[in-house]
Amino acid sequence: MAQPADYYNVLGISRDADEDEVRKAYRRLARKHHPDLNPGDKAAEEHFKKVQEAYEVLSDPKKRQMYDQHGFYSENGFPAGGTGPRPQGPGMGFGGFDFSDFMSQQAGGGRARPAGESGNFRDIFSQWFGREKAEAETPEPEKGADLEYGLSIDFWQAIKGTQVKLNINRQDTCPTCNGTGSAGGQVAVCPQCNGSGQVTQMAGAMRFSLTCPRCNGTGRLKNACPTCHGEGRIPKTETVEVRIPAGAQNGSRLRVPGKGNAGLMGGPAGDLYITIRAEAHPFFRRNGDDIEITLPVRVDEAALGAKIEVPTIDGRALLKIPQGTKNGQKFRLRDKGVQNSRKGTRGDEIVEVVVEVPKAQDERTRELLRELAKLHPDDPRHEIWSKV
Repeated sequence: MAQPADYYNVLGISRDADEDEVRKAYRRLARKHHPDLNPGDKAAEEHFKKVQEAYEVLSDPKKRQMYDQHGFYSENGFPAGGTGPRPQGPGMGFGGFDFSDFMSQQAGGGRARPAGESGNFRDIFSQWFGREKAEAETPEPEKGADLEYGLSIDFWQAIKGTQVKLNINRQDTCPTCNGTGSAGGQVAVCPQCNGSGQVTQMAGAMRFSLTCPRCNGTGRLKNACPTCHGEGRIPKTETVEVRIPAGAQNGSRLRVPGKGNAGLMGGPAGDLYITIRAEAHPFFRRNGDDIEITLPVRVDEAALGAKIEVPTIDGRALLKIPQGTKNGQKFRLRDKGVQNSRKGTRGDEIVEVVVEVPKAQDERTRELLRELAKLHPDDPRHEIWSKV
């Protein structure tokens, strides 16, 4: 049988990674593969479970120490990669204990096993390593997951701000059971664990205390709500109205409090995070809060100076071109850029001029250009050649 995945490989970290690296890797992968962000994707759901399983072990110093010492286990009970001689015979695990009496037990079938009955080998060790976290006898409120939403807006909506309505698929509190997961709030003591949430199973001379499989460690059995089937939440498509502030930048994130998935057992709802994707403009270029444009000017305007009209995001504005302006020279129009709603300031518009040379298509134009050359015979490349 195939061995379980290497937890370090699952999280994509080295074996000497510290707690902070483990936590960052888990958050990144959990967000990427979360079932709410990948509806209907079974592969993502399975990967999400593996990431959770790996994090639960590697984030706990004692569990991690045990895992690093014994490695992961194949179903016959041997530590993967062990160096010592392996016990002989079917079902013989480490330490010479005979696990054959419960290795043949299957986890399926839905039958609740009484306390003391041997269970499935993987079930025992997955819980021994903490892969199935026992819940408190009375489940505590749990905050709902945050949701991510990508929103594309055009250039002018990002500049001026806008109001949009989004249809968000989220988990909402079940109206039938008010999030409790049980119909009518009726709760009974679990008969398998007698309310303790733990059952005892034997493996040869080894005794294991495991999470009760019938009540999942709560110690209580609830009458499952017929609407949400005990989940406490139901899927819902909700229309959320969002205000995009003026000056929103490409890649910026907006937070809408309480519009993520509903919490469990009365816990608060998560938040909705909207990532803005602002489209480009064919003429205006945005650089932070500044607007940049490239503007052509005639030779005479650049040489003699002129006042010219330039386009801005507010309309037209006058720009003074000084005498002797060079090709590629940049000018700044103060407060003609983007309004920054957060800072309460406004950027500038940067105008780069491109001097356009007239086409000498007639004799008169050529004559004037030759006359100009006689008036200014200096070689403009003289300084370059002196440096080469």
